[in-house]
Amino acid sequence: MNIQATEKNGVTIIPLEGRLDGSNATVAEQAFLQLLAEGKQQFIFDLSGLQYISSAGLRVILVAAKKLRASKGRMVCASLTEQVYDVFEMSGFTTILEMAATREEALEKISASA
Repeated sequence: MNIQATEKNGVTIIPLEGRLDGSNATVAEQAFLQLLAEGKQQFIFDLSGLQYISSAGLRVILVAAKKLRASKGRMVCASLTEQVYDVFEMSGFTTILEMAATREEALEKISASA
C-alpha cells in the first residue's frame, strides 16, 4: 500500500486504496503515526478507493481515532464504499467515528469546528 497524504486548509488527507488488511495495516498505521509525530492534528481518511477492510484495518482506524482523541485532534472518515461502510456499520464504527459522504463534506465538518 502506497500512501500519499496531502494537505488542504491545514487538514491532512490520507487516501486508502485497495485492501487494508493484515498484510499492509502496519504500513498504514506507521504512515499515520509519522504524520501525527510531525504535529498534524486534523485528518480525513478518504476511503473512496478502499475495496476491502479487515479487522486489522479497522484496528488502524481505531488507533488513529484514539490517539487523536487523546491529543485533542480530529478525524473524519470520508467516501466509504458500500462494502466498507457495511463493515464499519457491523463493527459499530459508524456510531463512534465521524463520517462524511464526500471528502468535501469532511473538510466542511472539520473547518466548521476550527
